[in-house]
This record gives sequence, C-alpha cells and structure tokens, in this order.
Amino acid sequence: MDLYAALALQIVYGVANLVLISLGLAIIFGMMRVINLAHGEFLMLGGYTVVISTNAGVNIWIAMLILAPLVVGIIGLVVERLMIRFLYGRMVDTLLATWGLSLVLIGLITTIFGAQTATTISPPIGAVRIGGFTSSGYEIFLIAVTALLSIAVYAVLRYTKLGLLARGTMQGAEIASALGVSTGRIYAVTFGLGAAVSGLAGGLLAPVTGVLPTIGATYIAKAFITVISGGAAILSGTLSASALLGSVNSVLSYVTGPTIGEVGLLVVAIVLLRLMPQGITSKFFRKSL
Repeated sequence: MDLYAALALQIVYGVANLVLISLGLAIIFGMMRVINLAHGEFLMLGGYTVVISTNAGVNIWIAMLILAPLVVGIIGLVVERLMIRFLYGRMVDTLLATWGLSLVLIGLITTIFGAQTATTISPPIGAVRIGGFTSSGYEIFLIAVTALLSIAVYAVLRYTKLGLLARGTMQGAEIASALGVSTGRIYAVTFGLGAAVSGLAGGLLAPVTGVLPTIGATYIAKAFITVISGGAAILSGTLSASALLGSVNSVLSYVTGPTIGEVGLLVVAIVLLRLMPQGITSKFFRKSL
C-alpha cells in the first residue's frame, strides 16, 4: 500500500512538473500565438535570479516566489516592447527572433557566470516518510504551488477585467481597439505575465534541477509538446496534456528508467497528435478556458 502511495505521488509530481514548465508558454504561445523559443531561457533566468539572490543573503522563499517572477516578468515586458510587438501575426518571424534572443541570453549568462553549473541551492524542505518509503517534501510543495498557480491563472483570465480584455484582444484586436482598448498595453502585460509565470517556474525548479546557462534546452521541448498536445484552450489543454504525458513519463520512468520515460512521453504525444491534430481540447473541454 505504501508503494502505491509513493508511486501515485511520483505520478502527480510528474504531472505538476509538466504544468509548471508549460504554463508560461501556454499563455504566450497558446494565447498570443507567439512562438517563444526563448521560453526555456526565461526559466533559466528565474533560476539564476534565485541563485544570485540567495548568495546575496535574500531569503530563499522570497527569492523563489517574489523575485524570480518579478525579474523575469520585467525582462518579458522589455522584450515585448523592444522586439515582439513588431512581429504580431508573423509566427515564423517570432520563431526566428526568439531563437536569436535565446542564443543571446545563453551567451550573456555564460559570459557572466561561466558555462558550469552555478547552483548551490538545496531544497528548503527535507524528506518526508510515507509508510516504509521516503519521498521529497519539496516535490510535495511543488505540487501544491502548481495547483495554486493554475487556480490563480484561471481566476485572473476568467474573472478579472484584465483577463477579459486580454482574451478579447487576442481573439479580435481590431474590434477591441475600436472599443477603446489599448491593445498594445494588453499585449505587453499578457506577455509579461507569461514571462513572470516562466520565471516563477524556473525559480521553483532551481533547487531540483540545478542552474546552468543551457538548462533551458531541457525545458523547451517538453513545454512545446505539452502545449501543442493540449490544443487551443490554454489552461484545460495544458492540464489535460500534462496529466496524460506526465503520467506516462512517470510510470515508465519508475518501471524502466528516465530514458524510456522520455521516449514514452514523445511516442504518446506523436500518437495523440496523429489522432487529434488540433490537440486534446479539439475533442474535449472545447468551451473551457
């Protein structure tokens, strides 16, 4: 019984990990249709914010939960104003531009901090016992934070004026502009929100994964596979795709090893997109957010 409880916890953590990695991309790519290849580097910057802050004596919880999303959100706003705002409606151009941005960020961080791992952070929560098994208390914390973050994003997009304006602008910018909405400001705030969520994810994952300039490459493929498999509904799509792909990855990783787990995730995503080219939400949860 304890074994099943430990396995169930690992599956839930695998799902939460995918949601955490993908949610910022779901806002920027799924909602704004901007192919952000610098998404992994936004997570990397969140991790470095935590490393630098904690080395400077800042409390690790403040660094992870406040500074990481704040710093990366501001960087996202600057990137949107200086580059992305000229490229809306041109998906291929956003792909090339953000690819260049990711290379610049990797080169910049490598120049400043070097190519080796920069993290000295230990998970701030120790192990917990589940019957005869031991599990990571920090992973349980990440599961809880991911659930709260998903609820917060849903509440903002569903019930706030900003969420209403953002959804309306993304669906019909010209109509929104004709009604007096500052579409440029809405685009900037939405992009900054997506970047902030990515920064928060990078900061939270830093004690688990480590931080180095090329860490974004480990996030970007999983994030895009999850968001594309989910479909047009950004939140329900991300959650449903994460539940499917994360469960497969966790079970196979537990039984055979991480490599087979990653292969299984990719195979399931390919089969899923072959059966449902528009993603899960093209068949299910069509009217959800």
